[in-house]
Amino acid sequence: MKQFNSLDEIKNIKETVVALGNFDGVHKGHQELIRRTVKSARMAGLKSAVFTFANHPKNVLAGKPVIKNILYPEDKAAMIQSLGVDYLFSLEFNEIIQHLSAEEFMQKLLIGAFRMREVYCGFNYRFGYKAEGSPETLIKAGMKDGFGIHVLEPFKIDGNLVSSSLIRELIAAGRVGECKKYMGRNYTVGGEVVVGNKIGRTIGFPTSNILIDETMVTPAHGVYVTYCNYNGTCYQGITNVGIKPTIGDNLKNIETHIFNFSKELYGKEIRVEFLERIRPEIKFENVQELAQQIDRDCAEAERFHKRLNEARLRDNFCETKK
Repeated sequence: MKQFNSLDEIKNIKETVVALGNFDGVHKGHQELIRRTVKSARMAGLKSAVFTFANHPKNVLAGKPVIKNILYPEDKAAMIQSLGVDYLFSLEFNEIIQHLSAEEFMQKLLIGAFRMREVYCGFNYRFGYKAEGSPETLIKAGMKDGFGIHVLEPFKIDGNLVSSSLIRELIAAGRVGECKKYMGRNYTVGGEVVVGNKIGRTIGFPTSNILIDETMVTPAHGVYVTYCNYNGTCYQGITNVGIKPTIGDNLKNIETHIFNFSKELYGKEIRVEFLERIRPEIKFENVQELAQQIDRDCAEAERFHKRLNEARLRDNFCETKK
């Protein structure tokens, strides 16, 4: 996949079938849209492309971050690439693009820069100055200018419309266990391990701490069953998200205790996958009560991991028998 981060970089490309959207999460609805785009492009002998913005338009228009990211930019690009896309147009939503009319958006960007011959979008896609453009606008333009239009119907799972807004709500509410159903993967945050207050080490539960990335949506305060991905290996563990009220540390962070792990990770990059919330974060009377609760939390997390592994083995056995 070739990625373009500005209009100036887009040169000598072939004609395309373009998927339109913010794709902030690349959830199952987005994946379906992109798969259809890739299939159409291959059948027509064209290049498949995804057009998205590197920054969220709503944040630009509001002048402040009102929409939190679900995916890191590099993860978003990697997921789009994994779906077989040839071109990724990841442009900055700037003042010039902001003031393009719907007609200019189609003519200058889609047709002019991206050499679009077909386009795929969701039923609620909006574009152009003050969001004046809609799928209906594209349909009318396609009939006039001779390009194909495909509008994806609402994509639902268990009766729920799959959307980035829904996923953000689930994460912010601590309902991380439901995310995989809509995203196709566990919700993940990452960062560099920093020095904490080292209280966990003194009570027998050393933790790897990462600071909250303010650009990312983060889970509600609480204790979670997690995986910790480090250096290409996935480790079982348990994670606390919050301000550690018993200790009196008011800076929200993410601290992960990795089971059966003794390496020092300060300064290293880790990724934490959230599987299920065990309980909300609460304040204990003293550190001893906290340690006793952490011991119970770890036992519950280990049981969860065991059940998950057993279920995975059963699924693999069934696949093998088929």
